[in-house]
Amino acid sequence: MSSKAKKETDNNPGQEVYLLTGTEMYLLQQTLAKIISKTPGIEQEDILYYDLEETPVDLVIEEADTLPFLQDRKVIVAKNASFLKAKDRGKEKVEHSLDQLESWLQNPSPTATVIFIAPYEKLDSRKKITKMMTSKAVVMEANKLTETDLTVWVQQHATTFGLSMDRELADYLVETTGENMMQLSKELEKLGAYLSDTGKVTKELIDRLVPRSPETEIFRLTDTYISGNRAQTLAVYHDLLRSGEEPIAMTSLIAGQVRLMLHVGTLKRKGYHQQQIASTLNVHPYRVKLVMSNRNIPSERRLLQVLNELASIDLKLKSTSGSRERVLELFFMEKL
Repeated sequence: MSSKAKKETDNNPGQEVYLLTGTEMYLLQQTLAKIISKTPGIEQEDILYYDLEETPVDLVIEEADTLPFLQDRKVIVAKNASFLKAKDRGKEKVEHSLDQLESWLQNPSPTATVIFIAPYEKLDSRKKITKMMTSKAVVMEANKLTETDLTVWVQQHATTFGLSMDRELADYLVETTGENMMQLSKELEKLGAYLSDTGKVTKELIDRLVPRSPETEIFRLTDTYISGNRAQTLAVYHDLLRSGEEPIAMTSLIAGQVRLMLHVGTLKRKGYHQQQIASTLNVHPYRVKLVMSNRNIPSERRLLQVLNELASIDLKLKSTSGSRERVLELFFMEKL
């Protein structure tokens, strides 16, 4: 978990109401585990879980107000508090009594710890219930880390598994695995198990033991195509096919990467720096860094042509009854 979240849980043990929000699932899980561990006498099997996309919040309140049996305190986890974000029209399955929740938040049960989880990028701060929840609960955000913070986290987390990594190697692991902290943790654990004696990580070892994420491979595929390296492009493409990736999905991801190149180029010409571009485009700074460091990106006009061609490829893939793999392969074989 992040140092900020750790500090929050250490400073606020045994609170009645918590609100965990953000899209980084690893940090959400770690923060949740930390809160539970700070509640004395609670075992994992004692925790009550509710999914607020399936269950009305009224039942959570009723459970919280019911005295615990053979314990001093109970822990309730209420997942997917979607009523705190802007409504997705037509997607609400459950009616929540928000007036009752607002009233309960004014005087929550002293014998329960209720943890609301809103795994969303943004909450609707205009809503009365959101204002009430954020003012009455201990709020902890689990947002995606910046490029620098993610690298530092990888280096620090590596020590948990007896590994030593410099900044360059930590960056390379992120480049290989992607920005998903859960997956990064699994790969560090794997490297730690393999290097049980020395703990010395090398780039060669990462290449041998750590699989590249589909997103990373799509970036590499787009990069090699844009660079004009047809042989390498086809090699990466066939690797992705063997790993189960579908041509239609790949076409969409490649188009997204080309659009990112266009947007980054436009904002860079306007004087935006890396972090500003990442924030404006709502993408991880590491992806922006990779685009900005690529010297083989063609002109804006050519990138727009590629997007137009990909739109035609997408239509053809969705309407053909023949070999979809061959359709995209012929596209890669054309001279850029």
